[in-house]
Amino acid sequence: MSVGDERSAQPRMRISIPTIPTHSTSTPTPPAEAIQRVVEFLAPGTVALITGAGVSVDSGIRAYRGHDGRYMNPNYQPILYHELVDETERGFTFRQRYWLRSYLGYQPVVSALPNTTHYALAALQHASVVPRIITQNVDGLHHKALSLSHLINPQEAILELHGTLHRVRCKHGHPVDRSTFQQMLSLANPQWKAFLDDVERTGNKPRTNPDGDVDAESLGASYTSFTLPDCPTCLLQNRRNSTHKPEVVFFGESISQEVKDRSFLDVERSDRLMIIGTTLATYSAFRLLKHAVELRKPVLVVNVGPTRADGVPGVEKVDVASGVVMPDVVRALLGSRVQDDKVILEMLQSGVVNPPPADDDDRTEG
Repeated sequence: MSVGDERSAQPRMRISIPTIPTHSTSTPTPPAEAIQRVVEFLAPGTVALITGAGVSVDSGIRAYRGHDGRYMNPNYQPILYHELVDETERGFTFRQRYWLRSYLGYQPVVSALPNTTHYALAALQHASVVPRIITQNVDGLHHKALSLSHLINPQEAILELHGTLHRVRCKHGHPVDRSTFQQMLSLANPQWKAFLDDVERTGNKPRTNPDGDVDAESLGASYTSFTLPDCPTCLLQNRRNSTHKPEVVFFGESISQEVKDRSFLDVERSDRLMIIGTTLATYSAFRLLKHAVELRKPVLVVNVGPTRADGVPGVEKVDVASGVVMPDVVRALLGSRVQDDKVILEMLQSGVVNPPPADDDDRTEG
């Protein structure tokens, strides 16, 4: 029985997968107009910023949704939190499925480079225009870009709302660095290590989703043959335990109270809120927009296509890709500081532009 068959045969918790309106009244904004509007919005300073998967597309990381707001994989079926931590044989099968897919998809994420938007936003943080970034992304690319600044501690300036792929914990809370865990998976699954070595040699990389997830089914993968290693700390305590989870917030799992409180505080301590590259489908991000609106703070959304914020009173929308405008926004906003500050200049001269192919879309028309 496949994982999908098991899902249909078992009682399911009622967990809603995020959706957004299927229509939008917004039309593409000309780049020059978008740059001017974003500069005007940022000019007063002290802006909180929320980012989503659209910001990382130019780094080669595939987004879940296309420009029309629909999932590019119509069969997208995430593993839910209660499935991943289930201690039954069924849960073990879900963990095999998750970790095989994540094992194959992690290398493209960890080797991805910040793009021009990441560096533009890092420049705004270095210049104290945007003191705080709240990101829904789990790829760590904001941290890589901000590492050029000697003035800012990325751990304090960037809040990872949905966690990170780069750390793993067992069910007893023992931490494992993700690179170490990848090595553990490689040792336990030499046939898949050989597959990744072949991928590295040929460059024929499988498509990777924003959370480091690869469609292993398309590779003819058998989850039941994937071996899950035991936690090394648990083994030292004379117990076997192969239940691990990345420090990522899964569907059906709650964001910690500490992260939730800090996200609200970041919005409250700022004079305005800007949102880039996200449809705001997940409520954890959308409620921050609602909080800003309730506090009567100006809100600007920069995104291509429909979002959950469309039509919300008090929210302005600029329909444009961030990579098209953000480097020029920084140059226009900071003026002579770009040349005077070597860090800002280096940031604006950095960044890849390597989006997935335009036809990287599983949907069929009609």
